[in-house]
Amino acid sequence: MIDVDLTGLPLPADAPEAGACVELERPEAGLVILRLVPPHRSLAVLDLPLMRDLAVALDELSGEEGLKGLVIAGREPGSFAAGADIDGIERVTDEETVGRTVRLGQAVFEGLHRLSTRRRGRVRTIAAVGGPVPGGAFELSLACSYIVAADLPGTKIGLPETQLGILPAWGGCTRLPRRVGVPGALAGILAGKLLPAKAAYKKGWIDRVTPAERLIEIASSLAMGRLKAKRRGRGFIGTWFVDRNPIAAGILERGAIKQVEARAKGHYPAPVEAAKVVAWSCLRTRAKSLEAEAVTASKLAVGSVCKSLVGVFQLMEGAKKLGKDSSGEAPAPLERGAVLGAGVMGGAIASVMAEKGVETRLFDISPEGLDAAVILHRKELAKKKKRRRLERHAHDAAVDRLTSSNELIGFERTELVVEAVAEILEVKHDVLGKLAECCGEETILATNTSSLSVDDIAAALPNPERVVGMHFFNPVRKMPLVEVVRGSQTSDEVVTKTAALALRMGKTPVVVKDVAGFLVNRLLGPYLDEAIRLYTSGVDPERLDRLAEQFGMPMGPMRLLDEVGLDIAGHAALSLHSAYGDRMAPCTAIRPLLEAGHLGKKTGSGFYDHRKAKSAADALQVNSKLATLAPSTSSEGAELPDSVIIDHLTFAMLAEGLRALEEGVTETPDELDLATVFGMGFAPFRGGLLRWADSLGAAEVQRRLEALRGSKLVQARGAGAARFDTPELLEKYASEGRKFRP
Repeated sequence: MIDVDLTGLPLPADAPEAGACVELERPEAGLVILRLVPPHRSLAVLDLPLMRDLAVALDELSGEEGLKGLVIAGREPGSFAAGADIDGIERVTDEETVGRTVRLGQAVFEGLHRLSTRRRGRVRTIAAVGGPVPGGAFELSLACSYIVAADLPGTKIGLPETQLGILPAWGGCTRLPRRVGVPGALAGILAGKLLPAKAAYKKGWIDRVTPAERLIEIASSLAMGRLKAKRRGRGFIGTWFVDRNPIAAGILERGAIKQVEARAKGHYPAPVEAAKVVAWSCLRTRAKSLEAEAVTASKLAVGSVCKSLVGVFQLMEGAKKLGKDSSGEAPAPLERGAVLGAGVMGGAIASVMAEKGVETRLFDISPEGLDAAVILHRKELAKKKKRRRLERHAHDAAVDRLTSSNELIGFERTELVVEAVAEILEVKHDVLGKLAECCGEETILATNTSSLSVDDIAAALPNPERVVGMHFFNPVRKMPLVEVVRGSQTSDEVVTKTAALALRMGKTPVVVKDVAGFLVNRLLGPYLDEAIRLYTSGVDPERLDRLAEQFGMPMGPMRLLDEVGLDIAGHAALSLHSAYGDRMAPCTAIRPLLEAGHLGKKTGSGFYDHRKAKSAADALQVNSKLATLAPSTSSEGAELPDSVIIDHLTFAMLAEGLRALEEGVTETPDELDLATVFGMGFAPFRGGLLRWADSLGAAEVQRRLEALRGSKLVQARGAGAARFDTPELLEKYASEGRKFRP
């Protein structure tokens, strides 16, 4: 009997009656197909009700005479299971409850494993998977004799738990090493990536790939012994000389931890702890390895890093609702789109649209610019095909979906146009005005502006309710956020359709008000300017960057300024100053650096000298011209403690974020946090700007902000000091003891 005691465990509010989550089918003698069909989920989630019903079913089957094969499947070939209940992880706060939940899952999967090893007639157990197969769903599959996957674009398999601050604790750290070897398991678990079916087969994660329409047929034939599937293992040499070698285990553990620490900088404990469990898994009995999983997961799951990362994941899931209307319906998929402007941004936007299934027309007056954009599009797709991330037919179709033109023709049936021309209002009016004459009255006109008002752009166009901001970040292919900017006249339908397109392009949308800088650039402005002011007061650029990275930013502010371009950053700073007054007053001390042509990475030098760095991993040296062209004006900043320097940078950003929250720039605090993580790289392990503020408490935030405002360094600067004024919202929350993210 599988011991399943749910007393005191966090059941979902809509938990169905016992037995409702699984169905048993008996299409022929000796074969059972067990389907995961929880009525309270559109896609099965391995929550407590489903695990309970799975345990009962397995107990029943373990005593069934004549059973030869068991197939575990979802409702459809493309719908298996979505892993563990993430909401449950977020709710649990004590190690004991986590441990019970983990051991319950382990017990259920061990019951499945025992079916294939029972003495009185082994049962061939087959996992017939397709669609998302993450985390617990893959661990369930690993407990079976064989895994067969549907060859569908949506099939993605893997163990992403370390990305959520935990580790695979339902047998993933124990069974995957035994299947593919410790080195392969370490690589897969620490990376936390989901693989398409064929890539998973190549790595030995699964045993067979089959057309979706034949998934149950093939799985059933394997279960009944009519078909054979060679179990892909490590072999004698790999198993005994690596996986079961204590010396090799120690080397693999140390090497994995070293690689993890180089990336995580001590902020993410889960990959380190996972490496310790996986490296020694094959040298332990299965029971002891499972216990190591449970003990480690219990500690990680109640930690602040796990809670923050799970919170970010939930924010991502919440953003998907922006692509649906108030009734929960998604708009019809966009078939035809267009992009105006074939520069770096426009070309990349058009390329991604075409890759994601939209017939895309790219316009630019420059034939050379169009040719360069099309060549780059084909190069990116060829790279993906070579790496097996795109099938040949998908590659060819994506190539064909992008067409180009240097004339405004062929736009009659276009449903949405993204404008990515120069940041000059008159130019945008001219181009969009001409386009409006070519398109239908309902064609959505989206602007990729980063500094101009959507309302100002819409003012010169017919049907302004169809004008919306669609602000991508550079580089388009890598940056995950899109700010969907709602103008004062933009319709709800247009916002929904634009967000749906962003989601289809693989981006995370956040809806923001039409204010200067929108949200991300508005928050980055004071952060970057504060870094420049600290530099002029005597803080070394390298120290500023090191401290920001230690806080958890992906790169320091000086390096970021070089990446963006000092001229671009300066232009944005002037726009913010014009809109928000003295608190956004930009520091002018580095103007001689710009005038001398040191604009950052694109010119070879800015705060750093980029010319000698042959790769992104190479250490940068401070630009030797910095001391003469833009020297520090004092040494006072050099004497500041590290903690105070970090407060200068982060509280400049936080104070502006609270003002944006007060103004309703985003509808909810959650969206503001999501934008800070995905748009500016705010430390994910802190959960976002406001979640970090909540960890300090509103009263502490107010105290430290007032300390900065009253400091000698800030008092002496005049313009710009107002950025540390206490926002009214902060005073209110501090006095009431409230949280910014309830």
